[in-house]
Amino acid sequence: MLVSTAAVAQVPPADEVVGERFDCLSLSEQPPPETARAWLHRSLWANHCYAFKARAVRIGSDGVRSLAISHDVVEGVEREVARFLDGPPVVFERRGRIGRLNWAEGESPVPASPEGIAEHLEGLYRLQLSGEERLANRNTVRLDIEPLDGLRYGHRFWLDKLTGLPLKQILLDEQGRVVETFQITQLHQPRLHRGAIDLDRRRPPPDYLWHPTWLPEGFISKPVEIRSPRHDDDIGHRVYSDGLATISVFVEPMAGTDQLIPGLHRLGVSHAAVRHRELGGQTRQVVAMGELPPRVLIRVADSVEWQAPVAGTSP
Repeated sequence: MLVSTAAVAQVPPADEVVGERFDCLSLSEQPPPETARAWLHRSLWANHCYAFKARAVRIGSDGVRSLAISHDVVEGVEREVARFLDGPPVVFERRGRIGRLNWAEGESPVPASPEGIAEHLEGLYRLQLSGEERLANRNTVRLDIEPLDGLRYGHRFWLDKLTGLPLKQILLDEQGRVVETFQITQLHQPRLHRGAIDLDRRRPPPDYLWHPTWLPEGFISKPVEIRSPRHDDDIGHRVYSDGLATISVFVEPMAGTDQLIPGLHRLGVSHAAVRHRELGGQTRQVVAMGELPPRVLIRVADSVEWQAPVAGTSP
């Protein structure tokens, strides 16, 4: 995600994202990465472009759970399914296109996330390669990603040398303690998609009546679809990211008995800071959640203000 001119030469440069699609076969034409930045960049594209099935384990605050994972591309659209094999029968499914980094502003370009993320992370994290290991019967390189401040978590990735797919990931809190470990134990015949993946449509910036007045450096508003059948029009939802970490902020009127108790709540490896605030002439519930230090989420929730956006500015 931190990328230099030399690193880009070894992985798909921006001009290989032709029009509104990315040709996955271009990955096979690139030489092996040589730097930490180039390895991370290759991994971002590999996550989109390889079809595979895998078995994995996740170790977190709720114990150890095993999963079956599949990822494929059908008619330019990605589909990923994760199914827990023990405990409650939970299935997560994601279907979509390669995301954009920014909201569309007039005719200005809106890069695909792997390209934009690679440049955006510079100055936020330090990347370095830390040797090679064998995992899931495959050779990997270890990539360490250290935050340059105490406002976000660190990451360790073990990337498959052949494909760039992450075979193991570790999340570290601000004290360097392991928060979560995710590891693929079996990777079945990963296959590079022989075709293109569509980029997400360009999304114009919406009009919001509220926004957080403080975010850690590098967190920007994400152009993602945030409407859900579970959320009515009274529930506002915004997503911010620095390229690795994500903060979701919800604002809704206080009504009924479904409100959360103000304070800090733990949700697996994530935390949620809950506040009841006077905003827009009524009491509203503000929730800031993500895999970040709790004090960061509390400060974000406390900073939310209610006001119409200034004309000509981004949300």
